Amino acid sequence: MKSLYFRVFLMTIAVVLVSSLLGFLFSNLYYHAKLKPFNDAKLVNIADEMKRFVEANPDELDAYLNNAAALGYEMMVTDGAGDERFYGSPFRERDLPDRAVSSVLAGETYHGVARFPNKPFITGFFDNTLSNTVGVPLAAGGERLALFVRPDVVLQFGELRSFFAAIAVLTVVFSVLLFLVSTRYLVKPIERLTEATKRIAQGQYELKLPDRRKDEIGQLAAHFRLMSGELERVDRSRQQFVADVSHEIQTPLTSIRGFAAALADPELPAQTRSEYIGVIAEESERLSKLSRQLLTLSSLEQAADGLNRRAVHVRAQLRQALHVLEWQWRDKELAVALSVPEELTVSGDELLLDQVWMNLLSNAIKHTPPGGSIEIRGERHAGEVAIVVADSGEGIEEKHLSRLFDRFYRADPSRERASGGTGLGLAIVKRIVLLHGGSIEAASKPGEGSAFTVRLPHL
Repeated sequence: MKSLYFRVFLMTIAVVLVSSLLGFLFSNLYYHAKLKPFNDAKLVNIADEMKRFVEANPDELDAYLNNAAALGYEMMVTDGAGDERFYGSPFRERDLPDRAVSSVLAGETYHGVARFPNKPFITGFFDNTLSNTVGVPLAAGGERLALFVRPDVVLQFGELRSFFAAIAVLTVVFSVLLFLVSTRYLVKPIERLTEATKRIAQGQYELKLPDRRKDEIGQLAAHFRLMSGELERVDRSRQQFVADVSHEIQTPLTSIRGFAAALADPELPAQTRSEYIGVIAEESERLSKLSRQLLTLSSLEQAADGLNRRAVHVRAQLRQALHVLEWQWRDKELAVALSVPEELTVSGDELLLDQVWMNLLSNAIKHTPPGGSIEIRGERHAGEVAIVVADSGEGIEEKHLSRLFDRFYRADPSRERASGGTGLGLAIVKRIVLLHGGSIEAASKPGEGSAFTVRLPHL
């Protein structure tokens, strides 16, 4: 398996090579577009200066041109009839066309530098060929000659060229080395995150990750810690759920087993036997109710895309729920007020929403003392419907409010168990509301009653 360091090394080399190639190509384009005509004109001026001196001092032609060659120029003088004299370093190729010599002898100027062909990987400035010169006519000692000149790049810039080449090579080498060293600054946190994933897979959620970085690695580490914390919470919740289910099942089973053993006594009085059978029936019903609610909660966890949505009139549903529960609130002589506009409509699963209202209303009735009151009010604002179910019951202490919607949580375990509650009702309510894209919250003060607010998107 290729390591990240190796991949970074290959990527660095590739970037350096491609950058060098592109840099050379664009520099060469700049030479052909801008520098080549400028160099041609400059060399023509130099050749004209040589021409004027030689024509004024024809006897010093060879000596003068040798001195010029020593200063960094390559030259050829020809009469066009085979007499060619060279000064300075030899040309790599003697590829000057005959027509170029003839045109210069006829009095024209040869612009070989400006006319050097554009080639992507050949820079004319360094191409030491006879065709890559400038030529001017020359009259010396009664002869018509042609003088061709180009700079001797090796003589003029040899040491400087080596100096810049060394700079370029060393820059590339040190850049690659320093880049590989600095890459560890990037790779090390990733290695730590990789190790953290292994620890999480083993159930270890205490992670030490970089927390001072403000870049993308720091953000990734922060989100990783959040994920780890959430996974730990889910794992604890799962374990607690298993423990709660076991406890909830074990309690009625223990009662059933105990009373069933007592019924085996043939001398047990008939009245006592009847009471024991009633207890067994109650505990069996509690187990049945618990299993149904567990199945309901499990199905809701996977029902995000399986809702049977339709237009639901909230007021009509609430009135139906109150009608079903009428015997309960009338038996306690509760005052019930319904203040929900007819036009409040939501898009949702009618059966599931009916379960929400039934649960909230039955809880309100259960926890409101005789002679108390229940108020259901609804309103629409900011594109949502808000339904409030408020009662004048005993209320809930603040420390319990944050956990009311947890599975199996009971604010008063003894009273809830005595009433046959499983602690799953509000958890189911919250899940149904969330599936509909809404929210639910509770507010309460001991002795002043409770209020549950359900918010759902308006149709």
